Amino acid sequence: MRRMLKRDFFDRKATEVAPDLLGKFLTLERGGKTTSCMITETEAYDGHDDRASHASKGKTARTEVMFGPPGHWYIYFIYGMYEMLNIVTGAEGYPSAVLIRGVESAPPAGGRRIDGPGKLTRDLGISRLLNTKPATKGSGLWIEDHGIYIPKTSIVRRPRIGVAYAGEWAKKPWRFVVRKR
Repeated sequence: MRRMLKRDFFDRKATEVAPDLLGKFLTLERGGKTTSCMITETEAYDGHDDRASHASKGKTARTEVMFGPPGHWYIYFIYGMYEMLNIVTGAEGYPSAVLIRGVESAPPAGGRRIDGPGKLTRDLGISRLLNTKPATKGSGLWIEDHGIYIPKTSIVRRPRIGVAYAGEWAKKPWRFVVRKR
């Protein structure tokens, strides 16, 4: 059972969408070839007040997509070398998104785990060319449900990474990781 996630899945709080994305499949189509990888790690960024979120400084050319409709890609460049893949969540006008931090390749590729959002986009060839595009087959990058359920007991909640500047907001347990088997 493969079904593409639609806008209504993403039209919820980032802190609800982030754990629900675990076990879903990031699917990329390029040159007639489709690659699917199970999402194993996510991180939520929720609203104006979240000092770890780019949206905390208001709407800018970079963050405008976060204020738009849910189910669109927010991809930005960081540290002069990494593309960061986020999916916009929540109601239009309310800036929130979920960072995809890790995936595991589907069989027959052998379950290779890619940990780290920069490695993920590099290894899968995802770039800012998809920024603001909808997460649909038409854009070539979308998320599917393959009927895999990750029990809450297999999900570890941790503080977010790389946002120490955000003070108490950095300590929020809004990073969700599938426990390694």
